[in-house]
Amino acid sequence: MSLFELDGPRFGPAAGGAPDSLVVLLHGLGADGNDLIELAPILGQHLPHTAFVSPNAPFPCDMAPYGRQWFSLQDRSQSMILAGVRAAAPILDSFLDAELARLGLAGGRLALLGFSQGTMMSLHVAPRRETACAAVVGFSGALVGADQLAAEIRSKPPVLLIHGDADPVVPFQAMEAARQALSSAGIPVATERRPGLPHSIDQPGLVRAIAHLTAGFAAKP
Repeated sequence: MSLFELDGPRFGPAAGGAPDSLVVLLHGLGADGNDLIELAPILGQHLPHTAFVSPNAPFPCDMAPYGRQWFSLQDRSQSMILAGVRAAAPILDSFLDAELARLGLAGGRLALLGFSQGTMMSLHVAPRRETACAAVVGFSGALVGADQLAAEIRSKPPVLLIHGDADPVVPFQAMEAARQALSSAGIPVATERRPGLPHSIDQPGLVRAIAHLTAGFAAKP
């Protein structure tokens, strides 16, 4: 059992009643669950029977006097980032299992949507879950530990990567590197380049994300 129990703001289902699916929104460094839960009413217009939750990352941000983090970026070496992701992964996994159980949903009715660090967590955790998620959407992120994926993969959820080509925080080139590694592992992956977009989520990217989530849930009734 994890020493950490995640929690955060929730929304939906917009239509009321019991949900038939769950989208977990994973925020970036220095934010918290309130950051991405703002997307839930927009997503809920297209996924009216879906529940949304945006958990606060388990650790206080060590680079700001506020906010949370999934792992530290004080040391940005690949080995330390991978170690941080691995430490946070079981905490997130336990939360996902608990939320599915609480809502009475099967693992295939789960989708992950991440931003930045949240994308890194999504791309690490989702392929290592026994049951494939219905969909994974990653905004402005990267795949950590790509060379470990083939040996550790347990499922192959459909992935959509969306990244602005003017991102000053996570290089735009990270999207293509992630696409290649995921594709090589047999994971279906699509990408969306957002011209001129910095480290952010824009309306066209969100429209593409909605289509991906909708298709993912439709394929796994």
